[in-house]
Amino acid sequence: MSTNSIISSVHADSGAALPIVFRPPAFLPITAPLVVASLLPHSGVKPALFWQFLLQSYCAGFNHANRNSSTEQDKKTSLKQLLLIAGTASYTSCAGALPQIFINRLRIRSPAVQTFFRSLFPIPLSAALAFFNVLTIRSEESETGIQVFDRNGNPVGISKAAAEKAVMETALSRAVLFGTTAAVPNLLVLLLQRTRLFQRNSLLAAPFRHMSVAFVLGLMVPVSFSLFPQLGTIKREMLEEELQDRAAGGRLFYHRGL
Repeated sequence: MSTNSIISSVHADSGAALPIVFRPPAFLPITAPLVVASLLPHSGVKPALFWQFLLQSYCAGFNHANRNSSTEQDKKTSLKQLLLIAGTASYTSCAGALPQIFINRLRIRSPAVQTFFRSLFPIPLSAALAFFNVLTIRSEESETGIQVFDRNGNPVGISKAAAEKAVMETALSRAVLFGTTAAVPNLLVLLLQRTRLFQRNSLLAAPFRHMSVAFVLGLMVPVSFSLFPQLGTIKREMLEEELQDRAAGGRLFYHRGL
């Protein structure tokens, strides 16, 4: 087994083995079919809710498993965390199905308005839900703080400022991932539907959308995971007063999580 495989299989803080489905290499093969299905133009609300629930539940579990747990005394998942995961998955699933809910409840028949809800509205919605999922699941880090280190790797204290920065960076990276994955295929399909080839062969749009969603997601996963460094840095002036004197070299370090 390679060094990279070992590193991606264990938690950076606890050193415990991550569940196979929540390891970074498993993220793409699991989320790809879920993202493709969640972006389909569903005929009813139930299918939209079903696929959104699967996607948002997996993302919530992944965010929880790959959090920064450096200040947690009990490494087991608490009842509070389980309720937070369940609540986040339920809320984001309902919000993710809003385009289909609007179309059905408002009985929208206009092709232009349907195009807006099926192709354009999901772009900012996907980014916002991905951001919210990380922010909520990892909210406990911002409340308790995370361990920070000096440049020699020695722990120097607990910082809420570093925790907020770590969570915000991860939330932004996930918003970029899902927002781009929704944007590029949807906008491409809208443009291609104006060409003669797609006008003559309307059935081409669906398989092209599916393949392009999976392709863009595959390209964006490594970009998203590396958008901010795993070993984050925080400047002295951003730290709490009691930690500023310990920031040798003007900065301290922390594990961002994934």
